[in-house]
Amino acid sequence: MTRPRLLVLRALGLGDLLAGVPALRALRRSFPGHELVLAAPAELAPAAASTGAVDRLLPASAPGRAVPDTLDWTGPPPDVSVDLHGNGPPSHRLLQTLRPRRLLAFAHPDTPEIEGPRWLPEEHERDRWCRLLEFYGIPADPTDLRLPHPPGPSPAAGAVVLHPGAGAPSRCWPVDRYAAVATALRERGRRVVVTGGPGEDDLVARLAKQARLPDTDLFGGGLPFERLCALVADASAVVSGDTGIAHLAVAHATSSVTLFGPVPPSRWGPPPDPRHRVLWHPGPEGDPHGHRTDPALLRIGTADVLNALDQLRPAP
Repeated sequence: MTRPRLLVLRALGLGDLLAGVPALRALRRSFPGHELVLAAPAELAPAAASTGAVDRLLPASAPGRAVPDTLDWTGPPPDVSVDLHGNGPPSHRLLQTLRPRRLLAFAHPDTPEIEGPRWLPEEHERDRWCRLLEFYGIPADPTDLRLPHPPGPSPAAGAVVLHPGAGAPSRCWPVDRYAAVATALRERGRRVVVTGGPGEDDLVARLAKQARLPDTDLFGGGLPFERLCALVADASAVVSGDTGIAHLAVAHATSSVTLFGPVPPSRWGPPPDPRHRVLWHPGPEGDPHGHRTDPALLRIGTADVLNALDQLRPAP
């Protein structure tokens, strides 16, 4: 007998995947006999596997945060499809082309045949997808975020990890301020390492030059997921903007300081925990995909970050 398949669409980035872990695990528990297929970018396969909820990744992506044009789905239609990508209608229609027996998604006036819950723009990302599933009778716990400790050793155990990049310039704190934080921490005797994703080598190099960091403390070019996990899991703290590595710190219960600008932490920030601190100056919401550093982010100073690091409390 063919195993039924459950298709989840979340063709976004690492932070999006990690924010969706509670929903993915809720689906895994509620559909234990199904093959759970996640439509997401191919490079997220190791991260998807680490959740313990995904059986197979179906490569799917589009520029920016757009909905893919098609899905390379073969065989019978999905038994269940779940839209964890957005509020539609493009994502709804993409899944509808596969003719699933059942489609779980938020309501949208342009797809009135879907009787889902109402989309709440200001809702926290973790809570949003759990509420969607709860509407359909699927219990979900938005605090179910942890990932298992990676098996390999950290390349810099006990270091403070600085990650200056983000998915858009509007969410990038200035490099010279990261360099000032690095210099101050090293003067206190702490080891500082810098990470960068694909295409961020120049950013890492500029920070390293300004802070006079040795090459051994630079991890640019996008570390393999397992090595990045090992680095984050055994770090003393992670400092970054609102991007994937901040969610990875939460997943590994590593202390973190996250700098918010265009979007408030009420929508993407860590759960309440003394291990995590957010820095944010309230004001009009900006463009999370803009080409210039958001003005709210520029209001965060070097001293603010150093003070936040001083106030972090270790795990209980």
